[in-house]
Amino acid sequence: MALSLFVAFASYAQVTTSSMSGRVSEADGSPVPGATVIAVHTPSGTQYYSMTDNAGNYRIQNMRVGGPYAVEVSFLGFGSVKAGNITLKLGENYVQNAVLTEQAVSLSEVVISAGVTNPILNSDRTGASMNIGSREINNLPSISRSITDFTRMTPQSNGTSFAGRDGRFNTVTIDGAAFNNNFGLSSNALPGGTAQPVSLDAIEEVSVNIAPYDVRQSSFTGAAINAVTKSGDNNWKASVYTYLRPKFFTGEKVGESIVKGARDRESQMYGVTVGGPIIKNKLFFFVSGEFEKEVTPSGAWEPSTNGVADLTNKISRTTVADLERAKTHLCP
Repeated sequence: MALSLFVAFASYAQVTTSSMSGRVSEADGSPVPGATVIAVHTPSGTQYYSMTDNAGNYRIQNMRVGGPYAVEVSFLGFGSVKAGNITLKLGENYVQNAVLTEQAVSLSEVVISAGVTNPILNSDRTGASMNIGSREINNLPSISRSITDFTRMTPQSNGTSFAGRDGRFNTVTIDGAAFNNNFGLSSNALPGGTAQPVSLDAIEEVSVNIAPYDVRQSSFTGAAINAVTKSGDNNWKASVYTYLRPKFFTGEKVGESIVKGARDRESQMYGVTVGGPIIKNKLFFFVSGEFEKEVTPSGAWEPSTNGVADLTNKISRTTVADLERAKTHLCP
């Protein structure tokens, strides 16, 4: 029986956020220095500000993953330019350029929209990478409820091995905290083999970087797997879910023969997530909790009562009293 509780607040740390950059110019291509750029995360009302430099360039760091974002660019004497429905991916830079027109020859505002505003091939991409967003996590099937069910979508991998490297050479972070499989008894990228340290329902987005030209990402030769957890916004959201594996889900017959113990294992999982505002547009919360109960066979060996082993009946020399003392020491 296991009980896990995970609480996440919005945090900004290494490789857990996104960024936006671009160039603001006039119609003839000349830069517009000092222009104001405001990006608003629509669901939460979070605002990010920047101003263009002498070359007309701007850059906004440490932005929340996801969206949609609404961006407005303005400068005295020019009409403002607005763009919306912008989604930022984990660890990637979104390029949003703008062309300002003098106020005397423009309407009150100019709205720019395009089908593709951030092509895959651009100078800001620094290596082979892939993003798995909340849409993919919600729609794609997951057998083990692990992020490795989605990282296998990377063309250079099978889920845990990337570019031919063993999974133990990867680095895995969740909200910037390392979750590497340092013990190394399994080739799985996650600690404890297939165990998911954070509930899949609490994961917002996952990015896989094979060969990033980025000083923030190091200590791996396979891939850097970065995940961020969900955060609350101005809307109240909650979910309740359960995953069951009853004994009768497992087959027990091979031909006409019954496999002994095939149906001795069963598991039950119940979970809930809640997120919403504490102070509108300023402070939010997100809580994810899971309760798991698993019934597994005790194994062929049983503890003894007198400390004498019996190989025929598979009785160990470890006594029941020994196990009780170990239990009391570990769980006082």
